[in-house]
Amino acid sequence: MARTGQAGTMNTSIFLCLLIILLTRGSPAACVGDNSSASHSTASTAEKPVLLDNVEDAEAFISGAEVAVIGFFQEPESPEASQFLLTAGRIPEVPFGLSTSPAVLSHYGVEANTVTLFRMVDNQRRDLDMNNNDIDAEKMTRFIRINELRLVTEYTPMTAIGVMQSSFQLHLLLVTDKTSPKFPEQMRRYREAAELFKGKILFILVDINLKSNERTVSFFKLKKSQLPALAIFNAPDEEQDVLTLDEVSIERVQDFCNGFIERMEKGEDEPEEKAPNEEL
Repeated sequence: MARTGQAGTMNTSIFLCLLIILLTRGSPAACVGDNSSASHSTASTAEKPVLLDNVEDAEAFISGAEVAVIGFFQEPESPEASQFLLTAGRIPEVPFGLSTSPAVLSHYGVEANTVTLFRMVDNQRRDLDMNNNDIDAEKMTRFIRINELRLVTEYTPMTAIGVMQSSFQLHLLLVTDKTSPKFPEQMRRYREAAELFKGKILFILVDINLKSNERTVSFFKLKKSQLPALAIFNAPDEEQDVLTLDEVSIERVQDFCNGFIERMEKGEDEPEEKAPNEEL
């Protein structure tokens, strides 16, 4: 096991530029296509969006999933609603709800023809206004894919946008090989650790088999022989740390995160050195 730390060697703009490079070099359309291909094959059997007639049903629907999408429409037969139904068929793994209830729309402070994504990981929501934009199923699918941050978000050219736009300042990356027989157990433990830091740290999975992730792995100066590894980054103060692992455990992840947070807090508590007064 090896551990390296680095502070003040990378500014936030460079980190964001890296993500932008990944987006331009990667294939966002292909990312959506990968998910859509499976979705198209099941679109005919996918359940229709759940009709939400009252506030209680809407709240229960949202709280029952990591990511939930609700379409708020005045007319369920409108062209906008038709595009919403088409989108729901493309993303069967995300629960979709639909409401035309004035009480529900008022409760969530939205107007008709609005698609809203609710996510549990940070209790945030994202609204897509369909009234003033030429929104179709393709754009709606992209909106959902970008914003569907979860307890553990897999890093792809598409989700990189959502990571950049998230309110999280701390990002923890598990860099590993998804084809490894050890991966399912790694993911289970990593996810359980994510529960402990919900709302504080965004947990990210980086699969080394994705070509678009090669730059991310090299950015943290990791080699395949050092994986699995954890990499944590705090955007505001430009600090990062890396920990290579023999195995992924809840305790290792928890200790790594707590240790990084403690060092950050100690750094904030230390008074700044005052420059000596210059004699005139």
